[in-house]
Amino acid sequence: MFLRQEAWSLGGLVSRLLVLLAAGSGWEPCAADYCSWKGSGLSWEPRSRTVEQVHLRCTEGSLEWMYPTRALRVVLEPNLASARHTTVCIKPASNFQGANIYVERAGQLHLVVSEAEEPRLRHVSCFSAHTPQQVALFLQASPKRDISRRTASFQYELLSNQNATGPDFQRMALVEAMCRPCDNMELLMAICSSDFVVRGFIYNVTHDSKNHMSQVEVGVQRVYRQKNRIFQQDEGTGEWRGPIKTLLQCKVKQGAGDFLFTGNEHFGEAWLGCAPRFKDFSSIYQAARGRGANPCEFQLN
Repeated sequence: MFLRQEAWSLGGLVSRLLVLLAAGSGWEPCAADYCSWKGSGLSWEPRSRTVEQVHLRCTEGSLEWMYPTRALRVVLEPNLASARHTTVCIKPASNFQGANIYVERAGQLHLVVSEAEEPRLRHVSCFSAHTPQQVALFLQASPKRDISRRTASFQYELLSNQNATGPDFQRMALVEAMCRPCDNMELLMAICSSDFVVRGFIYNVTHDSKNHMSQVEVGVQRVYRQKNRIFQQDEGTGEWRGPIKTLLQCKVKQGAGDFLFTGNEHFGEAWLGCAPRFKDFSSIYQAARGRGANPCEFQLN
């Protein structure tokens, strides 16, 4: 689900934030820059009307705001020379409460995550970044109903358009790109640049029509690379296994075969990229290596 096109006028929420700025000294930055940030509204000066500001300078991380009060401005400002990261994705925690999240675009605030939305309906929200070097999010605390603990927390990722392969990046062109077979050059590049490269077989596929996703359970014969420990060895059986997600539209089915699975990780989950049969990939790689056209070395045996 992409960013809802709900804009709040300058006479509404923006004006309230501007009042906070005018009454105080402007943005009040936090002490340091992080990939992730954790803080509490209870630590702020009760009479202060400044809007707190947090700088997050990585392409992925998280934020946890406990006891939200007033407003928090979060600047996603990765230290990158390249400006290719043009898609921002936000994944709210299952227990997200206490605030709404907006993104600033052209002087207006657009709702990204609503506290009022049922937790089971919340999904990853993605939107284009007009200025890839800096994206500003506003967390506006909701009126305090009681003293019970509330936490507004989320994960974020800044992605290039080519790598937007998560659950809610479902424009038709992207669906077609994800579901079509990779060509030879894409296969060769996948082993060099993917977050994970594993050889194995499909032992189960489950479909989630509500969220438009399928999960492929993979029995792993060999792990060539993985960014995190998605593929793990079962202590009881000694077998290596792991889940890989893809779009429901790709119509993945369970079947026999020896495959090379590649893809990228988003919010701690593996998403399928190229997945040729291993014997087909082996032929393509050996032919490319013979021509000196292989972009990186790969150990076939």
